[in-house]
Amino acid sequence: MRIILAVVIGYIIFAGSAVVLFQAAGVDPHSPAPPVFTLLSIAYGIAFGLLSGYIAGRIGGHAGLRCGILVAAIIALGAIVSLIVRPGAGALWTQISTVVLFAPACLLGDCFRLHARRHEAR
Repeated sequence: MRIILAVVIGYIIFAGSAVVLFQAAGVDPHSPAPPVFTLLSIAYGIAFGLLSGYIAGRIGGHAGLRCGILVAAIIALGAIVSLIVRPGAGALWTQISTVVLFAPACLLGDCFRLHARRHEAR
């Protein structure tokens, strides 16, 4: 049950941050965006990907990367489904960034958590 809660919270952190960013900026995530916004939102997505994986791993309390893997898989799956369901509709930069950068960042966040945990145990 704890792992499920961790994964849900990790996903909410990531997805919620994306909703806040695009709503606050007034940008449609499936439309072309100015290059500066695109780069800033990619950095923002990586940061929240790292955070979501780290927090999910902390909540899950698991010695491995199970929570980070699950959150990353859900994030990537959502982007892949969006690519399939909306073929050719609008810009694809958000979905591609999600699969290639944000989902791996989530897993990396859990790796950082695990590394910090091992370092503290010494």
